[in-house]
Amino acid sequence: MAGLAESGSNPDVDLLYDINGLAKDAPHWFDRVMEYVGEYGLLLAMVLLVVWCWWSVRRRGGESAASSVAALVWAPLAAALAVLVNVPIRGFVRRPRPFLDHQGLDVLVSGKTDFSFVSDHATITMAMGVALFVANRRFGLVGIALALLEGFCRVYMGVHYPTDVVGGFALGTAVALLLSPLAMLLLTPLLRAVECSAWGGWLVRARRATDPEETPVPGPRTNGKRAQAEERDLAA
Repeated sequence: MAGLAESGSNPDVDLLYDINGLAKDAPHWFDRVMEYVGEYGLLLAMVLLVVWCWWSVRRRGGESAASSVAALVWAPLAAALAVLVNVPIRGFVRRPRPFLDHQGLDVLVSGKTDFSFVSDHATITMAMGVALFVANRRFGLVGIALALLEGFCRVYMGVHYPTDVVGGFALGTAVALLLSPLAMLLLTPLLRAVECSAWGGWLVRARRATDPEETPVPGPRTNGKRAQAEERDLAA
């Protein structure tokens, strides 16, 4: 992998210069926006998207609420697990950052001293996006689009090769999909227990007026009407 980085004649490096070259032609303020978006903004947007999906599932309720919320809980867990898997991968590949081997890159973020392959940001966002897609297709498509944008930003910022991003996408997708059945097997019973509890039920399903706990008992009213009817019969 490092051998590819040393040559400027391969498609990976060529695409790096093409995408990063856009930063040189862009206004300074736009580069600052891309720096924030690529470093923090899209990660925050992904978290907010998962919270939004959870709020929607919670309000809809239904018998599948526990399994749906369990799938959403898996999204951040999949991202965290994918990053842990990436630790030995980075140590094994040991690919330097592109700006260390190639001159003329416009690096928007300084202080990156760790290895380049694979991109943590691409891994996290794609793992969350794919896990979100398993839980909800509409929100998941938005999440995957955010992950693709994150990958573009990392190359635009000059801190990753395109193959670093592609590797992150592959790692995040593999962890989110391959471990999803096991995660659902463990998380769904847990969320069902939380749903039935008095302290955590609101995390899974919003309480409505039709819930058994809030439904008025019709017994006294029915008995009262029956008693009035019997009085009228006696009077007749």
